[in-house]
Amino acid sequence: MVASVRVARVERGGIAAALGMERGTELLSINGRRIADFLDWEFLSADEDLVIEARQPDGEHVVYEVERGEGDSMGVELEPPTVRQCANRCEFCFIEGLPPGLRAPLYLRDDDYRLSFAYGNFATLSNVRERDVRRILEYRLSPLYVSVHATPHDVRRVLLNNPKVPDVIGQLTTLAAGGIQFHCQMVIVPGINDGVVLEQSLSDLWALGDAVLTAAIVPVGLTQFSHLYTGRAMDREAARGLLSVTSRWAARAQAERNQPWVFGSDELYLLADVPLPDAPYYGEFAQIENGVGSVTMLRQRVGEGLPALARHDGRRIGVVTGTAMAPLMPPLLDALRDATGATFDLLPVVNSLFGPTTTTAGLLTSADIRNALAGRVDLDLAMVPAECINERGQFLDDRLFDDVRDELPMTVLPSYDFIDVLREPVR
Repeated sequence: MVASVRVARVERGGIAAALGMERGTELLSINGRRIADFLDWEFLSADEDLVIEARQPDGEHVVYEVERGEGDSMGVELEPPTVRQCANRCEFCFIEGLPPGLRAPLYLRDDDYRLSFAYGNFATLSNVRERDVRRILEYRLSPLYVSVHATPHDVRRVLLNNPKVPDVIGQLTTLAAGGIQFHCQMVIVPGINDGVVLEQSLSDLWALGDAVLTAAIVPVGLTQFSHLYTGRAMDREAARGLLSVTSRWAARAQAERNQPWVFGSDELYLLADVPLPDAPYYGEFAQIENGVGSVTMLRQRVGEGLPALARHDGRRIGVVTGTAMAPLMPPLLDALRDATGATFDLLPVVNSLFGPTTTTAGLLTSADIRNALAGRVDLDLAMVPAECINERGQFLDDRLFDDVRDELPMTVLPSYDFIDVLREPVR
């Protein structure tokens, strides 16, 4: 059954509104080509002369003829696409480490090359077929974000727990020949894809030349619910070994290609108890959403934003964070104190849902926030990590930020970098 592409919203002033399109209209084809998903709509509707076949909500079949001027917007928002789900069963999969009762979308096991291009989601390409390759090449869906994990085929089959997984180097080679580039990641499971396997994987990716823009080394992350995982946990010694490999390859890349190319995630540095690189090392922070350079970016934003901060003299401000960031916070809070006149209390929180091995601030829950702040009547303001709240204002455990905020005895604001909250006086 072919999924339909329907209009979710028609913007005022756009071409679709002028045509009389309505919410619920099914978009069938453009210039004779069937519209299978949002990619077809985005790319095919970019032409100047369009013949759009559609089916209105009442079932009437209509044809719209459009002469589109440069810069004219179609003014259409589509219903969310049906997401291609993952067929792998990786032991280290984040979803396999989730308990029941969280936000429903968290349990969606997406592995969709379209979302890789559109949003930077990592995909394994294990479910990509020949017709998908043709679309990637035709629409030049580049760069893609690819979870490689290991290039030796036998090892990758073990890691993905999927005997049918295709040869990833063959896939990348075919796509690279068509001009597609990649940001790659390897989640490292000690004893499986470190050591010789990691060296081979980096060599294979390096051999693809400019097609592989960056490669990230990420330590396996586990929660107390990671019931499938049978391997070793990442420890300080293993993390330091991975950083040694990363540093050696980065030095080679810097010498030969004038950029480090391979990066360790922030978590890897924190586990290894090794100082993080400065901002120039990360260039354009291409994998910051993957936790590569996030701490350094935070330091940079704070440093650049200090001159613009308002005075908060006499205020006592709580800063809630995860246990991983806690040792790195004091210098930042000292700088904020000097710039604002406020007193800052650091409130590191052990994750009550996922367990103490989950240390990132972005996975804190509403219960963690309440536990940290409920009794702090001495605080005028508390800042909580904005990353632990989604665009609908929900925590991971499905509680609304507004509801939690109303239960607490101080003003509570989400913050990405402190500057976003402190640049203005807070009532």
